[in-house]
Amino acid sequence: MDTSHVLVDASMTRENLYVALTRGRATNLAYVVTDKPDGSHDGPHPGDNTDATARSVLFGVLQHVGAELSAHETITAEQETWANIGQLAAEYETIAAAAQRDRWVTLVSSSGLTDEETEAAIHSPAFGALTAELRLAEANHHDIENLLPRLVRARGFRDADDIAAVLHYRLARATQRPAGSGRIRKTPRLLAGLIPEATGTMGAEFRHALTERRDLIEARADALLDTALTEGEGWTKALGTPREDAKTAATWRRLARTVAAYRDRYGIADVTPLGAAVEDDAQKVDAARARAALDRARDLARGPGEEPQRRTGREPVHRSL
Repeated sequence: MDTSHVLVDASMTRENLYVALTRGRATNLAYVVTDKPDGSHDGPHPGDNTDATARSVLFGVLQHVGAELSAHETITAEQETWANIGQLAAEYETIAAAAQRDRWVTLVSSSGLTDEETEAAIHSPAFGALTAELRLAEANHHDIENLLPRLVRARGFRDADDIAAVLHYRLARATQRPAGSGRIRKTPRLLAGLIPEATGTMGAEFRHALTERRDLIEARADALLDTALTEGEGWTKALGTPREDAKTAATWRRLARTVAAYRDRYGIADVTPLGAAVEDDAQKVDAARARAALDRARDLARGPGEEPQRRTGREPVHRSL
């Protein structure tokens, strides 16, 4: 289906929420229950949270694991749960969207849109994509506080069917590459080289949840690379052998880890580093990042005077971001 709608209440588990929010191909919408008892009831039931908000309910669901397990089962289940960067990335992005929503609403509201245009943008199905693009732009060191108003002023919205979608398009075109140029270009803030980091002001609970998943993503990527290198997995041959000086070796490892994270996020088991060419737009962005990391790792692995390695025909070529 193109769009998924899910009703979320405090009893839902994290596992069920994850499944529900990955059903729709284009859009996944969550409706969070925050109803409080009305005057006709005797009073709140034990365990009711009369101060519940959509955010607090969602945060509770993300902390709610489905089953009670023995100590051994808990350790095993925890390893299996966190052993997939795809799920960790989905959880990170879900929490980031909730944690930063007020900030993005404020930014859009002060961008120069009329009140009517602001309401239309905030309630658009494309608002989530716009906020994700804002997070990516900020991770690429763009000054979004000044950039978004400039994009609003650039052209009107008289003929726009969806203002949020138009802003998303303008923002994506304006921030295709990290801010700066040449030697002053800063390295994007990406977890494991793939996932834009969520920054800015947010509640302590959201910050804790994001930090927890960031650390798990980074640790998982390190473990995947170590295992692949130790076991001599076929895809690692394309990375070359790291050179001996510590600085170059550390950079090579960071780049190789991005390739390992990409493979895990998208379940790639192919012997070629990046697997087959992809059609999904979101994965294409990550494939471009992984391709850039792979190419640079190869360059670092080559000794002086060595010729660049040729790509095999099976490896997809993507525009680097």
